[in-house]
Amino acid sequence: MARVTYLEAIHQAQKEEMARDKSVFIMGEDVRCNVFGTTTGFVDQFGEERVRDTPISENGFIGAAGGAAMVGMRPIVDATISSFLFPAMDQICSIIAKSRYIYGGQARLPLVIRSCLFYGNSNAAQHSDRPYSMFMNMPGLKIIAPSNASDMKGLLKAAIRSDDPVLSFEDSTCWMAKGEVSDDVDHVIPLGKGDIKREGSDLTIIGVAGGVNVALNAAKKLAEEGISAEVIDPRTLVPLDRELILQSVRKTGRAICVDPAHMTCSAASEIAATIVEHAFDALRGPVVRVTTPDTHLPFSPHIEKPLYPSVERIVDAARRIIGAERAVPA
Repeated sequence: MARVTYLEAIHQAQKEEMARDKSVFIMGEDVRCNVFGTTTGFVDQFGEERVRDTPISENGFIGAAGGAAMVGMRPIVDATISSFLFPAMDQICSIIAKSRYIYGGQARLPLVIRSCLFYGNSNAAQHSDRPYSMFMNMPGLKIIAPSNASDMKGLLKAAIRSDDPVLSFEDSTCWMAKGEVSDDVDHVIPLGKGDIKREGSDLTIIGVAGGVNVALNAAKKLAEEGISAEVIDPRTLVPLDRELILQSVRKTGRAICVDPAHMTCSAASEIAATIVEHAFDALRGPVVRVTTPDTHLPFSPHIEKPLYPSVERIVDAARRIIGAERAVPA
């Protein structure tokens, strides 16, 4: 075990899988110059054939990765920022997501499309999207959204080994956070298996991506007020570990969904609907979503930062649904 950052965990996962399997290669914009530090030393170790820079043409190189996967390769596509997936929507949704189905299982598409959720740092509207919920609506894609270094490494390795296309959404608010990460080359976390990050008894907080860490901080503050919050990290949005979520809600009777994406048709909305549909009889209060309003994100940090889920918003939601509102010293 070693303490590494979220970005270092990505580097380790890719390096180990490329060393393990010669069919794995990485391609994307500026991967050789290593902008974010996730491909350090890759050209020297694996050569230029397996570390490929691409033009700024997402529709082209993501489509090329789909073709490479169909003929036996396992590409990792570094699409840089999640907003850059939009130019490649046709390739992702019409070809990559559907080919295994429309060809009756004759085609496999073992590829990973990596992109970072680049929000919270005045990147303005065209670079700050958190679009994982859009892709949750498209059958044929698996989606991971890790919240810490250990999960990032284990889930990315599982994604690279999967025979299905996987979208890896990597939260930039987690990049520099360090955590204990196994150096075992087979440290793999199965897709579709969530995790209890903190146990509690009064309410369940389900976080998505960086929302998990905000939820954990809120749980600490709630504990000071005598409120015991359980924090659930789905880790994988597709497939979603519904049973873990429902098990927790049946225990606590209350639920808050924390999601950095916009509220409408969000991952939080899907989780909330699942709880209401399958655990309504256990609920002792309404399911509350703490998300980002349905607005484009401004450049101004003073306007942008209050839009996202915060400890204060989660704590306020918890007080409301528990009926524990009381005067709190300023």
